[in-house]
Amino acid sequence: MFESYDVGDFYDEMFLMPGVPRPDVAFLARTLATLRDDEILRRQATAEQSLLHLGITFNVYGSSDGVEKIFPFDLIPRVIAAREWAWIEAGLQQRIRALNAFLSDVYSEQRILRDGVLPPELVLNNPSYLEACRGLRPPHDIWCHITGTDLVRDSDGQIYVLEDNLRCPSGVSYVLGNRSVMKYTLPQAFEAATIRPVFTYPSKLLETLQRLAPEHNLNPTVVVLTPGVANSAYFEHAFLAQQMGVELVEGRDLVVEGGYVKMRTTRGLKPVDVIYRRIDDTFLDPETFRPDSLLGVPGLMQVYRAGRVALANAPGTGVADDKAIYAYVPDIIRYYLAETPMIPNVPTYLCRDREARTYVLDSLDRLVVKTTGGSGGYGMLVGPASTALEREAFRERILAHPDEYIAQPTLQLSRVPTIVGDRIEGRHVDLRPYILYGDDIFVLPGGLTRVALRRGSLVVNSSQGGGSKDTWVLAADGSARTGS
Repeated sequence: MFESYDVGDFYDEMFLMPGVPRPDVAFLARTLATLRDDEILRRQATAEQSLLHLGITFNVYGSSDGVEKIFPFDLIPRVIAAREWAWIEAGLQQRIRALNAFLSDVYSEQRILRDGVLPPELVLNNPSYLEACRGLRPPHDIWCHITGTDLVRDSDGQIYVLEDNLRCPSGVSYVLGNRSVMKYTLPQAFEAATIRPVFTYPSKLLETLQRLAPEHNLNPTVVVLTPGVANSAYFEHAFLAQQMGVELVEGRDLVVEGGYVKMRTTRGLKPVDVIYRRIDDTFLDPETFRPDSLLGVPGLMQVYRAGRVALANAPGTGVADDKAIYAYVPDIIRYYLAETPMIPNVPTYLCRDREARTYVLDSLDRLVVKTTGGSGGYGMLVGPASTALEREAFRERILAHPDEYIAQPTLQLSRVPTIVGDRIEGRHVDLRPYILYGDDIFVLPGGLTRVALRRGSLVVNSSQGGGSKDTWVLAADGSARTGS
């Protein structure tokens, strides 16, 4: 199948040119070359069946084909060289330190606003900036304990940060599920190289959460708070709770009593010390935020302010992953760390700026336009793939609400060989590494490679027809446990 593989005019992450693999990926190309076409397809089918039996699914809101979907998976992994990963890891650690400092500042002294680094209204009038969180001091002054940062590679090979996800980043369960399936579906490739492990993530996550508990508590009770089975990432909530050995709860399972958060059990109420919340900020506590919320816990924020329960991530973090704030992250890094940003942003035009707005409106056929608070690939215009009618609709929206839109160049995302039917074709990918901020900043080696399965599509989101691949980070010295 590789004999007819077309590298195309994109940056191909496996091949330098037709038939010539990149040096760091040559072991994988050699392994696949030893397999007959029908054997590759059989192993692909086996992997899909295994993921089905594992129940690795996601929900699509508003889908006419039913809600629950099996997450598409491709057998051919993505490989990242050790030296490149070391640079990515350091760049992400730098970015998270700066964003955490930003959150701590804007909810307290607001020095960055007084010094004019960001327009104050961009933060203070932002829907994700929660006035109720002013003055909060999270344990160890860490706001963003779990982050998923999306990276993309352009046609010249340069890696960019596409966006930050600091509220309730999802997808890590697919990373663990993909690796579990790959270990016995393609064992030859694991034997040919030393691949850094991912199996430690649940224990690292639990350590990060336990660290937030009051210092006198040597055996803290941790729970995962989910909105329920209808949520698009419910499988992940249940999976992570099971992997950590903690309870999965909904808001109705928790109650505030005597100044503490407690969990209903068959033996009565049990105090809770740490909540890994997988619901949006404003649904956490109907007494503080949305009074119509049925997902949260009345009185939770009062207990949190008193330091009797910890929340991860801290409420209010959403302002740091707003796409308008994203445009200023390089300035945020320079301001708080006095360092040059390592991983660049994608050039971004804020439609709130008149000059930028004029350029965007004149260039809709060449740009990607997004809402500042959007996610999941919804509410987005990909200019080169759009119709005149779609562009006109976005023009009207931008003119009506310019503050709610940003635009970026249409990057020619890198491609990775992908099994499509009985062929192998190039498909565009991005990467979401997962970062845990505890005693130090841990970056899970690899993360979730999302792949746009539709030919020519640049939208990798699962809700828009995307799938995933296992991501292999090569070990520098061969000391890591192979394929774990």
